[in-house]
Amino acid sequence: MPQMAPINWLILFIVFSITLIIFNIMNYFCFFYSPMKTSKNLNMKSNKLNWKW
Repeated sequence: MPQMAPINWLILFIVFSITLIIFNIMNYFCFFYSPMKTSKNLNMKSNKLNWKW
């Protein structure tokens, strides 16, 4: 398709770029992360490494 005018290539690039951006935004905001439980966070904070040299 090298006969296509450059403006057509530009319009195609813009349309596909906007489609890709919208698709990624929708996937990012539609995915729900499960919240971490507070007990795990507290255990992780309280566990300290005891280095024995």
